[in-house]
Amino acid sequence: MHHVIHCSPLAIAVGVAVALMAQSARGDCFDDAAAYQHVNPMVLRAIAWQESHNRPNATHLNANGSLDYGVMQINSIHLRELARYHIDRDALMEPCKNVYIAAWHLRGKMEKYGNTWAAVGAYHSETPAERDLYSRHIAAIVRQWRDLPQPSPDPARMAKK
Repeated sequence: MHHVIHCSPLAIAVGVAVALMAQSARGDCFDDAAAYQHVNPMVLRAIAWQESHNRPNATHLNANGSLDYGVMQINSIHLRELARYHIDRDALMEPCKNVYIAAWHLRGKMEKYGNTWAAVGAYHSETPAERDLYSRHIAAIVRQWRDLPQPSPDPARMAKK
């Protein structure tokens, strides 16, 4: 989790639309994992967008030799701890499991930093400068999504009700 993806507001908006369509089958994973770990599902979705643009098969080799896996880019440094729960690299490539693990990881950062943007940034790095930059990126994504216009109801559909 040592890379940052920069996107224009339009790219984010288009990506959200594509992501929402792609997530229809696994959208509940974000909500369910967030509820289970008591974290914000919108933040989880923003992390998925930042980390992989919602690509469930994403992998990334980091400069330090570690690997990031799946939609949430779970770093291989966590594999030793995850092995205690019978979670291996293959499980990290399963989108729903990856989201649940990310929610668990974010919850751990929240236990350390509280329900703060610092905790969100620490999902990526605990180095203060990297942590704070990452949290600003996630906050910007969430703000963009909240500012997107909501679809208006289809008048023909409403008349049939």
